Amino acid sequence: MSNIKELISQHPEAEYVLKRAGIIALENNKQLYVVGGFVRDLFIQKKPVELDLMIIGDGIEFAEILAKDLKVNKVVPFKQFSTAKIPYKKIDIEVAAARIEKYDNDSRKPKEVIYTDLKGDLIRRDFTINSMAVDLLPENYGELYDPYSGIVDLQSKKIITPLNPDDTFSEDPLRMLRAAYFVSKFKFDIDKDCYDSIIRQKERISIVSQERITTELCKILSSPTPSKGLIILQETGLMKLIFPEIDEMYGMDQTPEWNHKDIFFHTMQVVDNAAKLTQKMEIRFAALVHDIAKPVTRRVDKKKGYTFHGHDAVGEKILNKVIKRMKLSNKLGEFLKRMTLLHLRPIALAKKDVTDSAVRRLMVAAGDDIDDLMILCRADITTKNPNKVNKYMKNFERVDSLMKNVKERDLFRKFQSPIRGKEIMKLCDLQEGKKIGELKKAIEEAILDGKIDNNHDDALNYLYQIKDKYIP
Repeated sequence: MSNIKELISQHPEAEYVLKRAGIIALENNKQLYVVGGFVRDLFIQKKPVELDLMIIGDGIEFAEILAKDLKVNKVVPFKQFSTAKIPYKKIDIEVAAARIEKYDNDSRKPKEVIYTDLKGDLIRRDFTINSMAVDLLPENYGELYDPYSGIVDLQSKKIITPLNPDDTFSEDPLRMLRAAYFVSKFKFDIDKDCYDSIIRQKERISIVSQERITTELCKILSSPTPSKGLIILQETGLMKLIFPEIDEMYGMDQTPEWNHKDIFFHTMQVVDNAAKLTQKMEIRFAALVHDIAKPVTRRVDKKKGYTFHGHDAVGEKILNKVIKRMKLSNKLGEFLKRMTLLHLRPIALAKKDVTDSAVRRLMVAAGDDIDDLMILCRADITTKNPNKVNKYMKNFERVDSLMKNVKERDLFRKFQSPIRGKEIMKLCDLQEGKKIGELKKAIEEAILDGKIDNNHDDALNYLYQIKDKYIP
């Protein structure tokens, strides 16, 4: 189809590989197709990030031939599946044999791989929008194979499985999370039969490794509108199984002024707000967990309504368990804990007059993450009261302006007393002990309060002024 050829031609790096691959397949008497996400993305005008090639025959053998033609030294084979990755600099390439996989009931790992034809391979795929193939042989180049009406479902924005959804989701339960991901990525709707099937099959998620679940959750958070996928997880019961701390937010009321049904939907709005402000998945994840302790800290105040005192500090502790269970990286885990612990600080500043001292203390606490923290806090403003929004935003601008001085930022991001412990010991003739820490703390407090500048000379002079108060 000339239209498909035209669509492919808009991506020259991909086009070159596809045409070379088709010629090589012809020379080796093989049938070759590009399948899956590449074909789907062609029709919705998204730039391809990888090529999924499907060959009728040995995937690894063909990958090695194609890699040599592309001047790639070696491939990364997966012999069990007869697939291989080609680390081509210009675009990621994966070559797979057309296959059907058979599974044991308690595992996602196939117990048997059976080579098949084009139709047999396409029907085993997750959704119809990913069950299309384009012929790459020169004679048929650009011809579309769409036996399960993937184009129609793309046009109607529907997530539908080629097979009975119970079979599709039971075979590979991770596909249930992928359905939620596609909802949030493309703003599609899940077909009712598929939706109902997820509810029936949700317990099957237990056979999926935590690493794969976490990866898919991060993909949802990286999508344009994460709440769409997250709400699917909540409504189908998957959230309770993969992230029970978020599930506990559902149906839990907040103070009426926030005009949200419950903490869960407030959180969803914060996540979407964060998605509008930044592409960083880490900040979006922080938005998801920033109120993670509200369900366990909720109390009733007769005058104020519900309160959540200490949910920032308690949330940091809860995250220790979450990080371990979800197998998050140490870097991401520490970031989430820091954001959760500090997320109230800028908002508290924005509710009153901002002082230089308060800003300095915030910068010291947040360190290099101060910009990310400010994004999170902006996302957390979900009140429907426009006067409050304007007030908070103006004060946030004030906080930002105070932090724009690069010298000030550099001095306070890694802030500590300009005079170190050993120097204090020498100058004050002290042995190692708590008095050293007290003197350092006093100097740091004086700098943060603006009493002295953040430099060694001023700190030294201040030390001589105060040391007699601390040393008997």
